Amino acid sequence: QVQLVESGGGLVQPGGSLRLSCAASGSIASIYNMRWYRQAPGEQRDFVADITREGTTNYADSVKGRFTISRDNSKKMVYLQIQDLKPEDTAVYYCNAYISTSTSTQWYWGQGTQVTVSS
Repeated sequence: QVQLVESGGGLVQPGGSLRLSCAASGSIASIYNMRWYRQAPGEQRDFVADITREGTTNYADSVKGRFTISRDNSKKMVYLQIQDLKPEDTAVYYCNAYISTSTSTQWYWGQGTQVTVSS
């Protein structure tokens, strides 16, 4: 059984910063790409950022320059550093990872962590 657990969300004032974390656990053989998505109220879930095992990153245009994705392979962790938060960043942020176990390789999702940007 594979689990992804996000943490680090909360209520932040505009212009503030946050660091989201996501921990993978379970019977994991390998973790390939790791991603962050977000879903605002009443909206679809949108891609935010991706990082390969080797550290190559890719971002949605809307977050370039303010969001930084990173990972620690030894800890099976992925992070999302968010700077200069804006009210439109308010959303549930989800961790997503392509993980292989002894029986399958598939995408897994975490339960999400709420980020609210408000004064």
